[in-house]
Amino acid sequence: MERPWIVVPCYNEAHRLDRAAFEAKLASDDCSATLLFVDDGSTDGTAALLAAIAATNPARSSVIVAAENRGKAEAVRTGMRAALEAGARCVGFWDADLATPLGHVAEFGALLDRQPEIDVVMGTRVRMLGRHIDRSGSRHLIGRVYATLASVALGLPVYDTQCGAKLFRRSAALERALERPFRSRWSFDVELLQRLQRGWGDRGNDRILEVPLPAWRDVGRSNVSLTSGAAAFATLFVLLLRNNRSLPLQRSERQATP
Repeated sequence: MERPWIVVPCYNEAHRLDRAAFEAKLASDDCSATLLFVDDGSTDGTAALLAAIAATNPARSSVIVAAENRGKAEAVRTGMRAALEAGARCVGFWDADLATPLGHVAEFGALLDRQPEIDVVMGTRVRMLGRHIDRSGSRHLIGRVYATLASVALGLPVYDTQCGAKLFRRSAALERALERPFRSRWSFDVELLQRLQRGWGDRGNDRILEVPLPAWRDVGRSNVSLTSGAAAFATLFVLLLRNNRSLPLQRSERQATP
């Protein structure tokens, strides 16, 4: 598979962006992705920092600077559409804090390459022996509640919709899913999966693969405020109430239907 494009949404990240990690990845011979940074109207030095990072390897990185802050959802959508317009055959998004190391991009791409029936690979933060998921207890509990509601809204046994490490195969369904803005700045992951399901049809649930991450770390100092978190839950409830009936049945329900 061609090198995937990875969108990195950024808003006021100058204080915590790991410049050395990004530059080291771009300088390495095994750089497995083209990085597309999207500065979402930052008011600090983020735009200049991203420009400096991209300058270390212009062939494998670029920057889009938005004139105003429009939220993570629109930053991701803008970047993914730009990548597709540039001819990307595989595009995803990654959190700027690198809670999930960039090295996993190659692993996700290899999974899409080996399994042509899969269109989406999603990183999943599963706490279990042998894995190093550094996440606070409160965030873990809130995340489990959110994930349970998301699973009901989507009609999918999904474990973790909000992990900021996802890779998508280019498809007509993906292009349609990105045509219009998302309703929420922070629940867009769920909405994107919902749009894809509708584009795929009855067997859409089989096109998503969740991959438990061997390591993930809570970097802290998140830009997600309490208000934003509450808004994300509110949007999720709206998606649940308005759209759940129109989604395809889960696989087990389809099999039980005479």
